[in-house]
Amino acid sequence: MNTKDFYYDLPEELIAQDPLLNRSSSRLMLLDKETGEIEHKHFYDILDYLHPGDCLVLNETKVIPARLYGVKEDTGAQVEVLLLHRKDKEHWECLVKPGKKLKPGARISFGDGRLKAEIVDILEEGNRLIRFEFSGIFEEVLDQLGEMPLPPYITHKLEDRTRYNTVYAKEEGSAAAPTAGLHWTKEQLEQCEAKGIEILRITLHVGLGTFRPVKMEEVEKHHMHSEYYSVSQEVAEKIEACKKRGGRVICTGTTSCRALESAARESGKIEAKSGWTDIFIYPGFSFKVMDALITNFHLPESTLLMLVSALSSREKILHAYEEAVKEKYRFFSFGDAMFIH
Repeated sequence: MNTKDFYYDLPEELIAQDPLLNRSSSRLMLLDKETGEIEHKHFYDILDYLHPGDCLVLNETKVIPARLYGVKEDTGAQVEVLLLHRKDKEHWECLVKPGKKLKPGARISFGDGRLKAEIVDILEEGNRLIRFEFSGIFEEVLDQLGEMPLPPYITHKLEDRTRYNTVYAKEEGSAAAPTAGLHWTKEQLEQCEAKGIEILRITLHVGLGTFRPVKMEEVEKHHMHSEYYSVSQEVAEKIEACKKRGGRVICTGTTSCRALESAARESGKIEAKSGWTDIFIYPGFSFKVMDALITNFHLPESTLLMLVSALSSREKILHAYEEAVKEKYRFFSFGDAMFIH
């Protein structure tokens, strides 16, 4: 299977640059995963397609303002640091620019010295281990100095940083948003529960893989970066009960899917589990837990496009994407939604 098999042509003007005023007013494409049949709705219609007894899985991860701009203390040269994974109170694994100038021992100042840092080590694929120096609480300093780590295809400034988090975000630790969840409003989730749809909450912290394109020509040779996830005993038990009563497990986003499938045994039974996963889902994968998926429209040749193709088929997904382009859907993080059922 070649990476180029997952290419599609996307006009640049269809890349959503700003979130809509109302989260749930985005468009919603319904795709029957078996027949390929397509319907066009809006996200506020989603409850019409969720049934009593279904389980709706949400990823509670919260994006932190992880992008920092500073200067090298010795030269004054401008640098950019993206926090990826906290190692302990002072140390983080980070992406840095420009990498050539930030070698072990290099010191950086942010916010006129409110936050300082030293490069400790060079890690896998050029990431840096950085030790931060600060007074008070790191999260408060970061909240004042950091910016939300928007993807490179979004060039507009985000006026309201809460719009790059879901309304249910709780567990801090992501370098990017689980964007399928950006469509949900608190009112809609309350309506789900009132309808008899059980809402389950898991965590997967979106990490480095979000920023890495698939460079391998053969899909099977691509290696995913590890991301931390957690599925509780309560969630595992409720999913088992959902399956027994004939309900569907509906994931909001590919991150929820990856967490559940990482916690599943070969038998299909899901376990309470937390740890690191590098699960890579592409066509041929046998889903053990997830039955349906709410997702956004993903980048050409991306691992996310491969994942949604595994749930239906590459041909049906690419046909749906062609239809979305023709109908001028909005693409990527702040774009429209798709329900594959």
